[in-house]
Amino acid sequence: MAGQIPKQFIDELLARTDIVELIDQRVPLKKAGRNYAACCPFHSEKSPSFTVSPDKQFYHCFGCGAHGNAISFMMEFEQLEFVEAIEELAQLHHLEVPREKGSGRARPAAQADDYQLMQQAASYYQQQLQQHPDSPKVRDYIAKRGLSDKTVADFALGYAPESWDGLLKQLSPVNQRALRDQLVELRLINRNDNGREYDFFRDRLMFPIRDKRGRVIAFGGRVLGDGTPKYLNSPESRLFHKGRELYGLYEVRQQPGHVEQILVVEGYMDVVALAEHDIRFAVACLGTATTSDHMHTLFRYTPKVVCCYDGDRAGRDAAWRALQSALPQLKDGVELNFVFLPDGEDPDSLVQQEGKDAFLQRIAKAMPLNQYFFEHLLQEHDPATDAGKSALSVKAAELIKQIPSEYYRDSLSDKLANLLGKSRERTKTAATRAPNRVKPAAIKITPMRRAIGLLLQNPNLVNVMPDAPELADADIPGMALLLSLQQRLQHNPQLTTAQLIEQWRDLPEHSFLMTLASWEHQIEPEQLSQEFIDTFHFIEDQYLQKQLDELAIRAKLNQLSKAEWHKYNLLLQALKSKKPKLAT
Repeated sequence: MAGQIPKQFIDELLARTDIVELIDQRVPLKKAGRNYAACCPFHSEKSPSFTVSPDKQFYHCFGCGAHGNAISFMMEFEQLEFVEAIEELAQLHHLEVPREKGSGRARPAAQADDYQLMQQAASYYQQQLQQHPDSPKVRDYIAKRGLSDKTVADFALGYAPESWDGLLKQLSPVNQRALRDQLVELRLINRNDNGREYDFFRDRLMFPIRDKRGRVIAFGGRVLGDGTPKYLNSPESRLFHKGRELYGLYEVRQQPGHVEQILVVEGYMDVVALAEHDIRFAVACLGTATTSDHMHTLFRYTPKVVCCYDGDRAGRDAAWRALQSALPQLKDGVELNFVFLPDGEDPDSLVQQEGKDAFLQRIAKAMPLNQYFFEHLLQEHDPATDAGKSALSVKAAELIKQIPSEYYRDSLSDKLANLLGKSRERTKTAATRAPNRVKPAAIKITPMRRAIGLLLQNPNLVNVMPDAPELADADIPGMALLLSLQQRLQHNPQLTTAQLIEQWRDLPEHSFLMTLASWEHQIEPEQLSQEFIDTFHFIEDQYLQKQLDELAIRAKLNQLSKAEWHKYNLLLQALKSKKPKLAT
């Protein structure tokens, strides 16, 4: 992680990536003329307005305005940070991400890679499970929980010994301050007020928590005896954000074929126990309620999510929080159901009692979202009274309008109308959804924006663009950007639209270029060159006319020098000939 990623590598990565193939693997595309089309993955729609251009290596949605290159798509679709998107694309091409030296963000030489340290910790815990003097009691405990060696290996379970600083000595045998600071930051060790350092996890069965790429980012530990807390998760760190990560998701994605459904359970022991019984599509939240980010991630990988909770009050409250988190993620084509287990049971205990087939039958009979939605609301609001009807109407409408899917909004509105004894239209109006995305206003296309947009979308136009270095100092908004595009294309004629835009990421011009890249100019391909040249000359004419006007005013006041009179006459001749050239 030392140093920034070289821009040259990013250009190469975009050159190797076919955006059509990348998106088609996640959102099935259909050929539409020169481009490809699909229903937008970023907002709910019935007819396709999402297009992908193989020529520009750029995507754009005419419905919600989403647009960008392969990196932008990975960031938004997979919910990745910029560097994570680069790493994900590099992995697809079996490339190592290089780092520039001398960056202010580089780590001190004494520090190791965060992910390497987390993996070393996981390997240490696995080793202790096999070799520590206390390992027989731990393996006995695992056997009593019904877990086989294969399941233990699949989930890389381990053991954190009861010793004060076993992991610390393993990872930092010499007292290196920088390295130990890093271990504290990663929450592998603690440091008390006296500066004494010790392992964060001690005498616990260890569950490595992996990110989408399979890298260890945190741990969960279960106490082996009667100690408290029974379960302990790593605190949040720069690698681990519990509101976004799901235990077991990486393992679910390793299963062959399409992920038909994902089961959300409450603990990682539930995930592992279900996998032991060959139910390998369960995930668990990590010390937090199910968040909207969790639901967003789940619906990226499967069209069907089933939330499985205890049947007691706490379990039903957790289910209701999950439902509320899911509402903004309910687009057409996805399904959310709920399973409530008998009191005192959890997936771990229940699957061991009744076996795989019976447990799968419970999942198959899961309660649909529509049913649970009103079951919960009717427990709080009595529609037999006017006050109850009023409260139910307001609360339900408030929730329904968060849903992007028209199907779900209509279905819930219909049921609400039946409960309230109102016409559907009145209820539907109250539950109208606020737009999931606001379509941006159309940009006003000035001559300069036209020139920039045409060159950006058709980089080969650099071959017909006149050289006008004198314009570099011209006080014309956008001229510096237009000439910068020209210079970069002259230096590297192979750059695509997507690569050009990427060179301005994190700069003020980036969003402007993104907008112009998705501008529909309606110019026939055979007319592009002439249109671009005419636009460029129009801009040049405007600049010359402005100079001429300024000199004309000063000429009337007899304030021109001999050189300025010469320039004034040249400008007059240039504009009269309709071949504007700057005087030198």
